[in-house]
Amino acid sequence: MPFLSSFDIAGSGITAQKRRLDTITENIVHRETTRTADGGPYRRKLTVFREVDSGRGFSNVLRLARFQYRRPEKPHRDQGVMVSEIIEDQSDFIPVYDPSHPDADEEGYVWMPNVNNTIEMIDAMAASRSYSASIAAFDALKNVASRALEIGR
Repeated sequence: MPFLSSFDIAGSGITAQKRRLDTITENIVHRETTRTADGGPYRRKLTVFREVDSGRGFSNVLRLARFQYRRPEKPHRDQGVMVSEIIEDQSDFIPVYDPSHPDADEEGYVWMPNVNNTIEMIDAMAASRSYSASIAAFDALKNVASRALEIGR
């Protein structure tokens, strides 16, 4: 794996976790939304990641190197992680008895979004730590590159 693609991998982690934090923020903001454009309560959203790999990772390059000598190729910018989709959580809505609410049904229940603040905060902490770890990896790579340039002076 070329050295510069390490920056791409760390950067993709930063971007993916930022999108995850944005989705969590959207969930928290809409935790009281009982009426959306679709007509029902807001449905919690989840971020789904997938690996981005060109098939030229270390194990594949090593396997190919056993069979033939290959010249170094240009660095590939297609490794790391990405958000593959944002899906809606299909768990049940939460019934709350409030007959005075404008969205209450005939029995007086309001169907609240399936957003749990505790779960969202735990997810936000995990995403924040992953984001910080990706930034730390990026900074470490930057320091390695800087020191390598100093050696070449």
